[in-house]
Amino acid sequence: MARISSSTSNIQPHYEIVVVGSGYGGGIAASRLSRAHRQVCVLERGKEIRPGEYPANDISAGEQLQVDLPDEHLGSATGLYDVRVNDNINVFLGCGLGGTSLVNANVSLRAEPRVFDDTRWPKGLRDDLSTLIEEGYRHAEDMLKPKPYPDSYPSLHKLEALETSAGFMKQEFYRAPINVTFENFPNNLNHVGEEQHECTGCGDCMTGCNVGAKNSVLMNYLPDAKRHGADIFTEISVRYVERQDDQWVLHCQSKDSESGQSTIMVRADMVILAAGTLGSTEILLRSAAQGLSLSDHLGQNFTGNGDVLAFAYNTNREINGVGLGKALTAGREVGPCITGVIDIRNQAALDDGIVIEEGAASSLLALFLPAALSAASGLVGKNTVSGLLAVFREKAREIVSFIFGAYKGAVHNTQIYLAMTHDDGAGRLYLDNDRVRIDWPRAGSEKIFQKVQDRLLESTAPLGGIYVQNPLWSKMFKDNLTTVHPLGGCPMAEDAEHGVVNHKGQVFSGTRGTDVYEGLYVSDGSVIPLPLGVNPLLTISAVAERCCYLLARDRGWKIDY
Repeated sequence: MARISSSTSNIQPHYEIVVVGSGYGGGIAASRLSRAHRQVCVLERGKEIRPGEYPANDISAGEQLQVDLPDEHLGSATGLYDVRVNDNINVFLGCGLGGTSLVNANVSLRAEPRVFDDTRWPKGLRDDLSTLIEEGYRHAEDMLKPKPYPDSYPSLHKLEALETSAGFMKQEFYRAPINVTFENFPNNLNHVGEEQHECTGCGDCMTGCNVGAKNSVLMNYLPDAKRHGADIFTEISVRYVERQDDQWVLHCQSKDSESGQSTIMVRADMVILAAGTLGSTEILLRSAAQGLSLSDHLGQNFTGNGDVLAFAYNTNREINGVGLGKALTAGREVGPCITGVIDIRNQAALDDGIVIEEGAASSLLALFLPAALSAASGLVGKNTVSGLLAVFREKAREIVSFIFGAYKGAVHNTQIYLAMTHDDGAGRLYLDNDRVRIDWPRAGSEKIFQKVQDRLLESTAPLGGIYVQNPLWSKMFKDNLTTVHPLGGCPMAEDAEHGVVNHKGQVFSGTRGTDVYEGLYVSDGSVIPLPLGVNPLLTISAVAERCCYLLARDRGWKIDY
């Protein structure tokens, strides 16, 4: 597959539009504005990694791991697997051309319509729900091509187990629309001319799809932008932006093979920050420290989207929830990471809504799972079976996993859960030693998280085995949360007293009022002002599509969809 990024030696000193970041927000901005015949440059901090180049063993995975701790940063700053460790909540991100779309589970569910009734959304956006937001959803679906796991594919134990749980709970169950290719294209070229192949069911979605079946932004919006003239550069980290002589100056660091890093400046008439919830907020926090006047609300409304990770460990039935990678053989298919949903959003109060999805662990974790799950089970597990014979069988399966590995015994019979709900969104992002940190006291202490745990325990009951909550969500670890769906930090609002950007994504130019900077936008998960209670990628994309449409309309540009 041909690369779409260019050498940084080709970067020009000035562009009409610079897009910072290349996930859903950045990919959409690059594609749509290139299609409006504008001069677009994309700057991405990570590397371009093509299908077939993602880590396939423990050593290569370790080389792609970066961990940001309170006192130090471990690993390469361009490592694909970006883990942020904080006192109250930990975050997992993707770092590479395509952003977190490279390492997510691809679930494209729409937010419940009642989410938009909240007045934290600016009125301009709420007025467009049936028009521009609906069109944004459709445009995103046209590009990302979400489809449910097809009946023509092999049956999946983990999907069947989730359906069993839903029936026991008397809750709605369905197959999730996921951004995965399930049939080969003519000449293996997709709708934007990019090479793609059908899913093999290997289960390694979360560490990078080496098959090329995952419809990440790298497979659609970004190559579409390239084909319409956009310049794309990787391993360039934007530090901050400033306004000079009616232009924007981006202060960047570029990886240099000679000196390690070099500092460059790029000028632009327009900047679209799309570096993700933590990245865009961090850039604006640094910009404010350098003198750019911004809302005092910068960094507020951070949310983990109510994410909860848990396990039904050592159940009475096969689950087959550990990826196989290159070891895939017919009849052992794990399937895409997430394929099913128990939808419990039909609650009288919106904030009581929950979705539960099944998951698959990457093959890169297989070596560590027997010991890790056994230890977690002993620490925080709740057994749903009783009787000497049942406990004996559990112990026997656990020994089998220790001897023969994750594809046998207790781990082979373990269901992985990802649940989402509505937290209070009261987190705060701030700079400490020039790095973005999260402050959210008592983040995991909200009552809704206990309700989620009760539901997950209920879903485990018909499977037997031991319910294991995330070990970090315990008194021992001060109820720490883990999220793969960070939102907020640059929230939309009516004015600067309540948010950082307006309903179009334009950045407010002070601490009060509705005045905005000319040509400075934010378009990613950081503008979402509250938890969505479901996988957020499709709503982020719909809002980003709307932002691009309005940006173009305000200037008389026409996007050729």
